[in-house]
Amino acid sequence: METLAQPLNAAPANPPLSPVLQARIARDFQTRWDKDWGGRFVLHGRQPGPDAVRLDGNDYLAVTGHPDIVRAHVNAMTRDSEFVVQSGVFLLQQHPSRALEASLAHWVGKEDALICQSGYSANVGLLQAIADAQTPVYLDGQAHASLWEGAHAARAPAHMFRHNDPDFLDRMMTRKGPGVVVVDSVYSTTGDVCPLAEMVEVVEKHGAMLLVDESHSLGTHGPAGAGLCAQLGLTDRVHFITASLAKAMAGRAGFFTMPASMRYYILSSSFPNIFSSCLLPHEIAGLQATVGVLQRADAQRSRLFEVTRRVRSALEALGYPIGQGTEQIIALEAGSEPDTMRLRDALESRGVFGAIFCAPATARNRALVRLTLNAALTDAEIEHLIAVAADIAPLVRPWDWPAARRQRLHEGAIQAS
Repeated sequence: METLAQPLNAAPANPPLSPVLQARIARDFQTRWDKDWGGRFVLHGRQPGPDAVRLDGNDYLAVTGHPDIVRAHVNAMTRDSEFVVQSGVFLLQQHPSRALEASLAHWVGKEDALICQSGYSANVGLLQAIADAQTPVYLDGQAHASLWEGAHAARAPAHMFRHNDPDFLDRMMTRKGPGVVVVDSVYSTTGDVCPLAEMVEVVEKHGAMLLVDESHSLGTHGPAGAGLCAQLGLTDRVHFITASLAKAMAGRAGFFTMPASMRYYILSSSFPNIFSSCLLPHEIAGLQATVGVLQRADAQRSRLFEVTRRVRSALEALGYPIGQGTEQIIALEAGSEPDTMRLRDALESRGVFGAIFCAPATARNRALVRLTLNAALTDAEIEHLIAVAADIAPLVRPWDWPAARRQRLHEGAIQAS
């Protein structure tokens, strides 16, 4: 039977979506697209030009393009001709990934580690293996979404406790019993630091386990960049450390630590490890080189802290409510998505590029533009950022943002006490 060819420029035909899915899109997305976003994707603004000040990435120590890392990538791609792409659970002790895992574990002061495809899969896979339906998982209210997904994957009862509030956690665990406590060391949208010492004391009081996600402190904090747990001398009191290697490591992977005795239990029970392919040889080689680069990066760490203090001090003086954070991540929390898009557009029209975070990455009506600072920012770029923030302040009125009102209430409560 002869069929007619479809014209090359014709739109491909699709069968109709189910009524349930169509109703879900209309309910959960279409109004947001039409009304709040004005028919354009909330996360996409202008294309940065060559003179843009880019504050939308996570390469905190500016190691992308470092010659040691590039050389390791090139050598692996040009010399390693025999390798098998397979699940990481099949890799033997002689595989280069095991040397990388040992380097990461030694760096943060732990016994063993597992490499995963991403920080997301590391958190999901670890929690799936260490929690179950009888193990409560207590998550800080601002814990990364992957940690919540890990609790869900474990079918564990998940309990949110008030952000950075160990007393609240203590009372909750008194009622619900021991389990796994999950925190970030540095929180990914606001740049505030977890009170880890106090959290450790609560965990130990209740005979629980503690998981610390060091994604935004690995490389930037602690001796030789070993992270916040190492900086505070708490490594041996923390059960598990996880991290994305797409932040200061500037790669594409994640890892988590564990006792060596748990290794084969994890490899037998963690779905992201079982059902994901291993990293490629050039990725492993690049990450191995990056560990060494970051361990030697004390000058860049000092520069990052200097840049952070300078920018934060200037923004606070201009009336931007950023007092909840202290680190290299700065949240300009305008509140509603339309207000946040206007803030983003005002910044980008003047050559400053951050990244919008909104639901589900933040609570509803707590959207923000996240600025991530890095050690390579020049004095001229910093001055431009500060000048732009001053220029747009009368337009975006940060002192009227809901975050500013909350900050004033918090400061007033402290003074009253």
